[in-house]
Amino acid sequence: MRAQTIPIDEAAGRLLCCPIFRPGGKRLLAKGHLIRPEDVELLATEGLNQVWVTLLDEGEISEDDAVLPVGVAMACGSLEVRPAPGGRANLFTTEDCCVLVDDSLLKEVNCAGPVVVATAPNFAYVPAGGRVATVKSAPFAVQQEQLASLLGLLESQGPLLQARPVKEPAVAVLYTDPLQSERGRQLFEAVMRQRLGRFGLNPRFVLTAIEEEEQVAKGLAHLLRANPTIILIASTTAPAGPEDVVGRAMARVGCQIERFLAPVEPGNLLLLGYAGEVPVISAPGCYRSARTNIVDLLLPPLLARYRVSGWEIACMGHGGLLS
Repeated sequence: MRAQTIPIDEAAGRLLCCPIFRPGGKRLLAKGHLIRPEDVELLATEGLNQVWVTLLDEGEISEDDAVLPVGVAMACGSLEVRPAPGGRANLFTTEDCCVLVDDSLLKEVNCAGPVVVATAPNFAYVPAGGRVATVKSAPFAVQQEQLASLLGLLESQGPLLQARPVKEPAVAVLYTDPLQSERGRQLFEAVMRQRLGRFGLNPRFVLTAIEEEEQVAKGLAHLLRANPTIILIASTTAPAGPEDVVGRAMARVGCQIERFLAPVEPGNLLLLGYAGEVPVISAPGCYRSARTNIVDLLLPPLLARYRVSGWEIACMGHGGLLS
């Protein structure tokens, strides 16, 4: 890459090496801008005879041409890639999505160069039209060999990012209480609706049960027959582990316990199991508050029908202190 001053009438198709300003200080063209024929006319009317541009050497590719293939290669799902000024490409969702990020691959890409990638957090819920990632190149030019190596890495190990659509999920809620079956619903239905409302949802199926193993198991079996996307068990007591009443009821209907305890505060006492493909969450006591907790972090991937593993929950400790 070389910087050179050339006559204005030779500037079309070249990259600006520095921004150009009007006498009053307003920016006319940005650094890295690809000069078009109409820009040449504009600069001539501003009285410029020469312009400082960047010339690519053999084996180099412009910053704008470098970021687009990276944006396409790094991601999959309900996305579109849009170029942006200054050697940048942005990725936007085309429908409501949960973002899944391969953190190890992201670090490898950002260490390798010649571009860097910033993403939304893993498991983030992003409405349609939201930006989930941006790709930025080194200024002006990138070595084609470096770019080919990076694209090869993404092809062999990708995708780095997935935008997994959240399509008409059906949420089931089972309220339980040791003494009165309706008590949990009466006390906490409003905050549960507020929590689901963040995703534009209302509970599709709602039942109540006395918190006894047989009654809870009967409620879960009934909800499972409706084939919901997820079941939330909301008790007036906090989960005490797989051996408590709710945990035994989950096992009784065929749930495989995936994880008890989450390194997230608030939300440590989470119990997650799967009845076939249906996730069943025994919510920690903090669900009764509208404050963000572990349930809010897990809802996006589960609503997108992604099977969250116990290992992934264990990895939430970094950044798990929510308040």
